[in-house]
Amino acid sequence: MFKSANVGRLDQVLRIIVGIALIAAPYFYVSDIWESQPFYYGAHIVGAILILTAFVRFCPLYRIVGMRTCS
Repeated sequence: MFKSANVGRLDQVLRIIVGIALIAAPYFYVSDIWESQPFYYGAHIVGAILILTAFVRFCPLYRIVGMRTCS
């Protein structure tokens, strides 16, 4: 699918955890910041991107900066 994986196992797990937290956070209304639509939708979009990059083990941003977290 992609040329090569550049997301390691620890990075993958952290991306899934943070992604789920970002998607779930607006529903808990921990702060009034979530009532603003840009933050609400932004959290969902960033969370979905993190989860997607964790599952495919490829991060385009890592490719641009020449970074790898896997061996």
